[in-house]
Amino acid sequence: MKLEEMLLKSEIRTSEKELSNLLADNFFEFGSSGQVWSKKDGLGANGIGIVKMKLSDFEIHQLSGEIVLTTYRIFNEEKMQHSLRSSIWKFENTKWRMIFHQGTPLPL
Repeated sequence: MKLEEMLLKSEIRTSEKELSNLLADNFFEFGSSGQVWSKKDGLGANGIGIVKMKLSDFEIHQLSGEIVLTTYRIFNEEKMQHSLRSSIWKFENTKWRMIFHQGTPLPL
């Protein structure tokens, strides 16, 4: 949960170094906006943007010895909207890195 929460912090989301450490080189995302993103899309001047979100209902599902699926709920305080989230994390080179993320908005 700590790594997912880190990705909600402004100082992480706007840091090329921090994002590079947390996202695998082959990372991609199906965003809640419907857009598809890759790691290189988030490594610009503004990173992946500043958000005000709260995470809840966090669960870890072990897929293999070095791969986990995380599922949780996000409340976007700016848009006043809930979404379901899932991420796949892989343990490689002594650290966990996100390889996939999906956000699915819930009806208002």
